[in-house]
Amino acid sequence: DLSKAFMRGITMDSLVETLPEALWALYQMTFAVITPALMIGAFVERMKFNASILYMALWSVAVYYPACHLIWGGGALGAAGVIDFAGGLVVHLTAGVGALVAAYMVGPRKNTAMVPGNLLLTLLGTGMLWVGWFGFNGGSAAAAGAGAAFANLVTHLSASMAGLVWLLLDYQETGKTSAIGLCTGAVAGLAAITPAAGSVGPVGAVLIGALSAVICRWVSVTVEERLGIDDALDVVGVHGVGGLIGTLALAVFGAPAFGGFMAEPVARQLGVQAAASLGLALYTAAASYLCLKATAAVTGGLRVPGEVETAPEGLDGFCFDEHVYTLEEGERLRIYTEEGEHLRSYTDELRQQLDEKTNSTAAARNWEAERQKARAFKGSDDGLADQKRYDW
Repeated sequence: DLSKAFMRGITMDSLVETLPEALWALYQMTFAVITPALMIGAFVERMKFNASILYMALWSVAVYYPACHLIWGGGALGAAGVIDFAGGLVVHLTAGVGALVAAYMVGPRKNTAMVPGNLLLTLLGTGMLWVGWFGFNGGSAAAAGAGAAFANLVTHLSASMAGLVWLLLDYQETGKTSAIGLCTGAVAGLAAITPAAGSVGPVGAVLIGALSAVICRWVSVTVEERLGIDDALDVVGVHGVGGLIGTLALAVFGAPAFGGFMAEPVARQLGVQAAASLGLALYTAAASYLCLKATAAVTGGLRVPGEVETAPEGLDGFCFDEHVYTLEEGERLRIYTEEGEHLRSYTDELRQQLDEKTNSTAAARNWEAERQKARAFKGSDDGLADQKRYDW
């Protein structure tokens, strides 16, 4: 349906339910922007910038717009009864599959060591994303009423539970909690509740959050590693798998027995959700593959040269001739070994030097104390022997 192409027919008076149509169009643009952008996390540090931009543009036309129409725009899946309140299928599953195909075709990074650039910014970004998610899920009610309020309530509960469970799983495995784990778990809970935010109650939201943390963590930490998939920022494991979990789980936890609002029988709705998920995933995989092939043909390949990946400045200099961090002469942020696999901070080097000096000073003091003790026995044979030994 291209009747609204180039905003044709959108006027000051046109409405979508109770909302100005211009506002609704602007709101839908945020979904269209964020969905292909999610995929970047799977192929960071190795895909060329022009290739990534072209791939996302082609993918949006080939995958996102058709999926959006099929479910939200009066298409076949929506007519069949598929429930996707705010994008578990349209956004997260499609982005996860598109990211998986891209990560596979581009190949793994040469150096897969993950070092947070700034953990504080990660925490702040997660908080901003969490609050912004209320706009996605609550806004999908298309009205400032009880539906939007309940959607935001279950969104918050799912994210909180998922973050907590992921944190506990980290502690169980390593004996330590992890800020990265907390952030990743919260995003998994947000992705999983997205399709179900209009169908489940508080109990269902908590259960979906816990389920998403367990399964998404297993996929991200174990499955992807065993399969050799370099999904750098867990787009597949968190967004793709999280969206799928919520899409299927809403059929169960949306039942009145769990405090949900779904009228359809569980078995029937689960079948509809599963069939839609499988069909959309297969279509997305095929379309993503073709988009990547076309992108590679136009840009002369998807990947940057190998020496660029291992260089200390990374892709910034190659793609943009700019750098996020600018260091003055003599400063060193990271010290790379010949293999480029291990790095140390300059602060750690200084601390090591300070420890060596402190140990040397302590050893000298102990040596002098022993010499003084030896002199006390200077008059005896044993004392003379001790003196010779210490002098030597």
